[in-house]
Amino acid sequence: MNHSVHSISALRAKSGSEGMMGRMLVELGKLTPEEVEQVLRLQQETDMRFGEAACYLSLITDEDVRQVLARQFDYPCLQPGASGLPAELVAGYLPFSPEVEALRKIRSLLLLHWFDAGRKALAVMCVDSGDGASFFNANLAVVFAQLGKQTLLVDANLRRPRQHRIFHIHGGKGLSDLLAGRAGADPVAEIAAFPCLSVLPAGTMAPNPQELIGHDAFRLAIDGMSPRFDVILVDVPACAAVSDALAVAARVGGVLLVVRKNKTRLADIAAVNTQLAHSRIQVVGSVLIDF
Repeated sequence: MNHSVHSISALRAKSGSEGMMGRMLVELGKLTPEEVEQVLRLQQETDMRFGEAACYLSLITDEDVRQVLARQFDYPCLQPGASGLPAELVAGYLPFSPEVEALRKIRSLLLLHWFDAGRKALAVMCVDSGDGASFFNANLAVVFAQLGKQTLLVDANLRRPRQHRIFHIHGGKGLSDLLAGRAGADPVAEIAAFPCLSVLPAGTMAPNPQELIGHDAFRLAIDGMSPRFDVILVDVPACAAVSDALAVAARVGGVLLVVRKNKTRLADIAAVNTQLAHSRIQVVGSVLIDF
């Protein structure tokens, strides 16, 4: 019997998660059959678990083990180099990193103080263009979906949309088409890598974005999609750049404000808070990102 058949047979003989982890590491190309033999020999000599033994031999990393455990427990994540999605989608690629743990804490606070109060929609807004709100919003949507919440990410930035590029959504129909009554079929796209996540892209570039966003059709569109989802996150333009953000936030009712360390000016944050207060828009919280 050759090494390949012997090692696979040995993995099949192992019970439960031990054998499954070994088989998954081989399927993912993290281990060769010969390396499996090394791990199995070390396991026979020690009380180590398969993943622990493979790490001890420096054949895999702790992150490889966490990736496999995530798959075993049906926790949606991305395999580096396999999905084609951008590396900035850290909630998918590095779900156990400190940055994503911070996102999960934000998720918990929002569930406690906003969504569990019967609300479903929340606008995520930055002060200045380039503050990173779109990627933050995308990652926040992913962690909600990983929790099993049916999550919709709406790209309401009709001037400089980003979400269709982040999630590689092809086709021109989206929010603008829906608001103009020309969407035809449902423009909401399901994201295959995250079964509970859907994205409504911005759609066709419209010559009148503020009029589209400011119309009651936007609120009616959100209300119409609410029964299908547990959480609706709305990505809006920077507040300092255009007034679209305030129009969206007014119809959603609440805002999570994203500011960037060493970039966003305190005076600008104060000005945005004043604008939100005058518009009677509730600021649910603020997030300081550093990258």
